[in-house]
Amino acid sequence: MSKDTRPTRRQALLGDRPGSYAIARQVRMSPTKVRRVVDMIRGMDVEDALNTCRFSPQVASEPVYKVIASAAANAERSDNLRRADLYVSQAFVDQGVTIRRIRPRARGGWGRILKRSSHITVVVEPRTELAVRGQSSTRSKEK
Repeated sequence: MSKDTRPTRRQALLGDRPGSYAIARQVRMSPTKVRRVVDMIRGMDVEDALNTCRFSPQVASEPVYKVIASAAANAERSDNLRRADLYVSQAFVDQGVTIRRIRPRARGGWGRILKRSSHITVVVEPRTELAVRGQSSTRSKEK
């Protein structure tokens, strides 16, 4: 790869590993609120992550659910992977554009209202023996 060319998004997220990803852009929610849900599902199996999003009370769980389902469907269709074997290997939220509005205040002043948006990225990969071993070793260290 030469110095001037950037890697593709798939190459940057997955490299040569099997799996897939999905991105939701310009979701009209604050990134901090979406990160609460994304932090819950990171590292889970896809089915467990979908169930967690389905029954969590946060409003941000709906777009996260859609992104996880889309990433799983992409993996099933493009790489012929089974949904039961997939887990959420990476999930992160970036800040999108911020729409600025004003609110009239006392004595002719104004206050700024920031309407934030998010970009949600979820990467799913099939579980391998190394991933299972690595996850069990990190769980034993936490206890």
